[in-house]
Amino acid sequence: MLIQKDFLLSEQNTPNCKFENIADQWLNSLKPQLKESSIVKYTNILNLHLFPEFSNREITEITRNNIRTFSCNLLVSGSHKNQGLSPKTVTDILSVLKSIFRYATLEKNLLVADIKGISVKKQQKPMRILSRIEQTTLCNYLCSELTLCNLGILLCLYTGLRIGELCALKWEDISFKEQSLYVHQTMQRIQTFKENGNETYVKISTPKSDCSIRKIPIPGEIFQLIKSSEKPADTFFLTGLPDIYIEPRTMQNRFKYIISQCNIGDTNFHALRHTFATRCIELGFDIKCLSEILGHANVNITLNRYVHPSMELKQKNMNMLSDLFLA
Repeated sequence: MLIQKDFLLSEQNTPNCKFENIADQWLNSLKPQLKESSIVKYTNILNLHLFPEFSNREITEITRNNIRTFSCNLLVSGSHKNQGLSPKTVTDILSVLKSIFRYATLEKNLLVADIKGISVKKQQKPMRILSRIEQTTLCNYLCSELTLCNLGILLCLYTGLRIGELCALKWEDISFKEQSLYVHQTMQRIQTFKENGNETYVKISTPKSDCSIRKIPIPGEIFQLIKSSEKPADTFFLTGLPDIYIEPRTMQNRFKYIISQCNIGDTNFHALRHTFATRCIELGFDIKCLSEILGHANVNITLNRYVHPSMELKQKNMNMLSDLFLA
């Protein structure tokens, strides 16, 4: 029995138990089911954070306390400038680490530390939404300078499209008969890893989740603007050309310029999506309907992440209590 125990212990400490080896095997096992962007994200987390800390250590010797200390150090001095990483970034790193440990346990039968429950407190940043005055100012500017790019910004403001979905949109995705648009692709810049340095390229592919593939009705006024700007079916919505597109970071820069021209406070393109969701709630949209328009897996995501009631709406709701007082 003692011999067998010694044998098992020796098996737990072989080169195959090095953290780097287990992590590489974990990532390779996931690659067939991952989007390229997810592979890039996980690879960066491994190369920038996990390998420098644990690469040559036996995964069976990494303790729960090691992970706690590691996560604290990331928060304090985890960046390449020795500045702390955001709680969101540290949470992503810990998520990868937990997945690797789970793989080591379930697939490699290794005795690793139980690191469940180790987490960092995330601060919920206030989401930027446009006020009604800012929204009106932006709409007036876009309509007075109605280029295809500006029409695309209006479309996002009134349908909740993501920037990658807009950039990948083609005129053939617009149904003039049904007054709707079909979202089935997204555009993003992907990082590649090469010996002579990292490079990037633009990729158009299906969205990350099935629920992001959806059909969205287009509001009447926006639809009329789209009809008057119609381009050939096989062209990109933002350019009207079949082989020339506008990528997300270029669109983001154009949006920043427009915001400055409108004297609107600093914001980013994604605020259009937040603004759309919030306006819909203010107007009394059915939450399930809104969730499907946004392409969310469930209504909780819509409520918790994208809906930010304005003070006007809060006041309106509170005023309903006056009826009880007067009664």
